[in-house]
Amino acid sequence: MTDTTWLWVGFNLFILLMLALDLGVFHRKSHVVSLRESLTWTFVWIGLALAFNGAVWHFAGSTKALEFFTGYVIEKSLSVDNVFVFALLFSYFAVPLVHQHKVLFWGILGALVLRAIMIVVGAALIERFTWIIYVFGAFLILTGVKMVVKREETMDPGANPLVGWLKRFMAVTPDFRGDAFFVRENGVRMATPLFVVLVLVEFTDLIFAVDSIPAIFAVSKDPFIVYTSNVFAILGLRSLYFALAGVMDKFHYLKVGLGVVLSFVGVKMVLSHTPWKIDTLISLGVIVGILAISMVWSLLRPRTTAVDRVPALPKTVPLA
Repeated sequence: MTDTTWLWVGFNLFILLMLALDLGVFHRKSHVVSLRESLTWTFVWIGLALAFNGAVWHFAGSTKALEFFTGYVIEKSLSVDNVFVFALLFSYFAVPLVHQHKVLFWGILGALVLRAIMIVVGAALIERFTWIIYVFGAFLILTGVKMVVKREETMDPGANPLVGWLKRFMAVTPDFRGDAFFVRENGVRMATPLFVVLVLVEFTDLIFAVDSIPAIFAVSKDPFIVYTSNVFAILGLRSLYFALAGVMDKFHYLKVGLGVVLSFVGVKMVLSHTPWKIDTLISLGVIVGILAISMVWSLLRPRTTAVDRVPALPKTVPLA
């Protein structure tokens, strides 16, 4: 599958077509995305992913199909952290609901390009330097442990060095200008706060990709499988955000579960060339089980104290 150029071309053309329909037809006008609409699109993207999974099974066999599905589940579950950070960013910069869809659309489009580059580089490194798989594995284990230990760690978007860097190199309007990323005022081309949020969304996804892409390489060494499972999970991230942003606080143990998943995947990667290699089907069962337990446990043990809750962030930040 990795050497068949038409597969890559055909898949990317299909993705571009779906994105064009999404932005150019279904979301041509900015509007507040309702819960019903977000759930509908979430199921559409999941359905497309499962249909593609069926095609992989038919044309490439059950092993490749299982690798795709496991990679998709890993990426989909790890993307929940993205949803939480997106909610923080939109709240901190007071992004109007009507403009959030546009930010996520272009943010996810940029994320697809960045992840494609990272996957190609990662595949080349693994093929050339076999030992690097152990480095990836150790990195995932340490990252997972950090997520469990620092599960209540909060983020201050305004303290991100990227925001300060942007303000030094370009003029930024003090408030939003509709859904525009750039405007020209008094003869000066200026960025808007919406562009700042877009850059932070891209940067955040890049940080998360450093964890998630090595995790999928633990399941499959086929770049096409890694790429397509990543793409389908990311494409559904926008609708998933609008569906889950309001209830994320209820699943406070999910981050612990994600940390355990990352550590488990890291162990799987380290053991991949040993007699104790963990089968993909077993991995899938363990990952689904961990996520299910963390979500159920969150519902059974709801947060009750103010200390447990995420501190409220300012509703806006001066950028001028």
